[in-house]
Amino acid sequence: MIMHWKHSAFVVSLALVWAGLTVCAASAAASSESATSTAKTNPSASVMTDSEFAKAAAQGGLAEVKLGELAENNATNNTVKELGQRMVDDHTKADESLKTAASQDNISTPAEMDAKDQATYDRLSKLSGTAFDRAYARVMVRDHVADIAAFRHEANNGKDASIKTFAAQTLPTLQEHLKLARQALRTVSPNANAQAEKKQS
Repeated sequence: MIMHWKHSAFVVSLALVWAGLTVCAASAAASSESATSTAKTNPSASVMTDSEFAKAAAQGGLAEVKLGELAENNATNNTVKELGQRMVDDHTKADESLKTAASQDNISTPAEMDAKDQATYDRLSKLSGTAFDRAYARVMVRDHVADIAAFRHEANNGKDASIKTFAAQTLPTLQEHLKLARQALRTVSPNANAQAEKKQS
């Protein structure tokens, strides 16, 4: 009887240990899958150096200013026009801050948009009225979702103190921009806004 009890206890113990190992393995697999998913969503964030981030941020800032000026001229919806003005004002200031931060470590920043942003500018410049309002608002939502991810990564993981500080200080402004962009998109295209938010969530 005693032997039988001990044998049963031993079997139960093995079962519990096995169950624990299984749970741990499942948890590790889930964490790995989550990390892989995050990397796929924002593949450049984990490999971008401080210098590369600064250059990308400078080009992005230039694009936001140019597109904002376009919105001031081409938009018909007041909310979209105001969003464009806000982009011009805030990104002009941010660009100056970035230049100051980058110069401290002899990092040169581009003075022109990259090819992708130039193509976006060219496409939007051909639109007007409601078509422009919707397209511009969509671009602002898309761009700021990506910007926030990149700036958050730099703020948390950057090595260059000046660039890291710039990212941390600019991040709240970008988060406010995303909120405003989503509001603008909701105003001019409610269905598109819902779809955009669903894709970005």
